[in-house]
Amino acid sequence: MARIHPSAVVDPGAELDDDVEVGPFAVVGAGVRIGAGTRIHAHATLEGPTTLGRGNVVHPHATIGGPPQDKKYRGEPTTLEIGDGNTFRECVTVNRGTVQDTGVTRIGDDNWVMAYVHIAHDCRVGSHTILANTTNLGGHVELGDYVILGGCTQVHQFCKVGAHAMTGTGTILLHDVPPYVLATGNPSAPHGLNTEGLKRRGFEPDTVSMLRRAYRTLYRSELTLAQARERLETELAELGTHVASGATLPPTALAAPDALRLLTGFLARVERGIVR
Repeated sequence: MARIHPSAVVDPGAELDDDVEVGPFAVVGAGVRIGAGTRIHAHATLEGPTTLGRGNVVHPHATIGGPPQDKKYRGEPTTLEIGDGNTFRECVTVNRGTVQDTGVTRIGDDNWVMAYVHIAHDCRVGSHTILANTTNLGGHVELGDYVILGGCTQVHQFCKVGAHAMTGTGTILLHDVPPYVLATGNPSAPHGLNTEGLKRRGFEPDTVSMLRRAYRTLYRSELTLAQARERLETELAELGTHVASGATLPPTALAAPDALRLLTGFLARVERGIVR
């Protein structure tokens, strides 16, 4: 049975699974669905329609599921969907979606969202990300899995940040950041691969070497983005042919096609240009 502090306000229209904890003076509104094992700390506010999965932690003064900060919003029934095992630290704000997009803001699993972070309407955040203090995501931003955004990173609306990418403190992102890339500055610029992060996640040396070559193609070959993408797609096709033919490759190289495919697939979806 859920444990609710006597001073908390829980709307009868909210649904709480077993083992949910709601702390003093917290507010849980109608249309909020909270999965088992989730802890809502004192003075946190959850507004619906919002769904939280299992094992999430919401710290004091966070506001989860508030209406979008969009002047076009007219009270339409949009939603926020959050997965399992996420941590939202003090004063984090996460807004629901808008009908101008799909109407849903989505957050995956095992994300670490630090104090004063803002995740705006219609954002799509993957899993295993880290958003450091005072980072702000504009509307419709997409973050891939394992993205790390340094403190006070500011992401312009509609930007995409690819999986395993990383930004330094105080970075301003006005364009997309491809997977694996380390970007920093104002205006932001690429500074190589997030190699330390790749090693920590078990990327084999052969795969990292291949991604280094892809980075040089993308950033140091003096090719246009379209030309660089075409060259990388050709290399991916050739790599796939080698693997399919049973050619002798180091066992660690077998992960390389998937790693390169993630990069080329991201580049195919770029609309705002990339940091260069």
